[in-house]
Amino acid sequence: MNSSAMDRIHNPLTIADGRAASSFLGNADELVSQLVNYFAENVMPCQALPSEAMRGDVTEFTRRCLALAMEMLDKRTTPSEQQLVALRAASAQHAREGVPVGTLLRAYAEGFRIGFELVVGQVTAADLAEVVAGTRLLLRTLEVINATVTSAYLDEQRQVAKEHQTGAQTMMSALLSGHGVGALTRQTGIRVADSYQVVALMIPELAEEHDPRVDAQVVARRKLRRVQAALADAFASRSLALLSTNGGTLLIPSDEPDLPRLTGDVLATISATSGVELTATMVPAPTEQIPQATEEAHELLELVRGIAKPAGLYELSDVAIEYQLTRPGPAREHLAGVIAPLATHPELLETLRTYMATGLNRKATGRRLHVHPNTIDYRLRRVSGLTDLDLTTAEGILRARIALLADDMVHTRGAA
Repeated sequence: MNSSAMDRIHNPLTIADGRAASSFLGNADELVSQLVNYFAENVMPCQALPSEAMRGDVTEFTRRCLALAMEMLDKRTTPSEQQLVALRAASAQHAREGVPVGTLLRAYAEGFRIGFELVVGQVTAADLAEVVAGTRLLLRTLEVINATVTSAYLDEQRQVAKEHQTGAQTMMSALLSGHGVGALTRQTGIRVADSYQVVALMIPELAEEHDPRVDAQVVARRKLRRVQAALADAFASRSLALLSTNGGTLLIPSDEPDLPRLTGDVLATISATSGVELTATMVPAPTEQIPQATEEAHELLELVRGIAKPAGLYELSDVAIEYQLTRPGPAREHLAGVIAPLATHPELLETLRTYMATGLNRKATGRRLHVHPNTIDYRLRRVSGLTDLDLTTAEGILRARIALLADDMVHTRGAA
């Protein structure tokens, strides 16, 4: 053995009559080639990497890891901080390339396993103490590598996520304002669709946010994170969003048939996953009309909130009558005026609203108001007498419903 090799080996692990354990790894170039071929055939996503990446980055990094392994065996030591610099850099690069961290950890473990089998294949009973020492050293080294890889990977992933979030918010702001996004597309790598589902989202307050024993801001932020995570899962992180703890705006690409869309069922799933009963309004629009569609979606959301619709997804067709009644003018005032005589008889107005809400069910109305059905009949006759609404005909019932909606619009949105 030459002097340079002796300088490298201080107290090597030895087996098989005193031979250095690292010697059983054989020719370094051949082992590197064997490992790279194994990764290409057995470890995803290495199978999908182009050949030049396997010949270049993967081969060079495998060579460095093998050198670390041989030094571990020769010096009975785990990698130093300086030696881990390249490992951190490679892990960060893999994070940016989207290689799963589990794939990286498996590759390291598989590489060490293959090397370990080459070494222990030559041991005898007399080598037990050295094998135990080598196994302990191997486990400590893997522990260091796993911690280093995971830490570097997550740090880089957080940075990538921060950059993407910043780019997404900038893109979102540009789309909402109607500004050109060509340069932003090149800078951020975010694809701009030809059309979107423009969504106004309401995130309600939770009961916990009013609990004096807990920090309301913490509860609200946790609620928002759950909603954001559920949205990312539902739309494969393709949607753009500007959200606060109370809600905001979503842009969901809709120009390709296979893209996930927002439907009532999807919103219900998002609500169940996040534990928050969400209400949303949606307006489909080509990209150049996003500013106008956003204004319309939020106007619809205010309408849905104002008339106390239950949580769910609404489009204009779902609240067309109510929307039309929000337009100020003499027609709305006339419709609201139909039930104006009931303003001084709150019990009659409440009875009429409840009767409509229960599907014209006298008994259900009586149960809700805690009165006898005969009392309901008496009150409804008084309503007819004061308003000229014939609640025994389809036309009269329709007029009553529209009058109640118009009254709601007048009182919740104002006459102007």
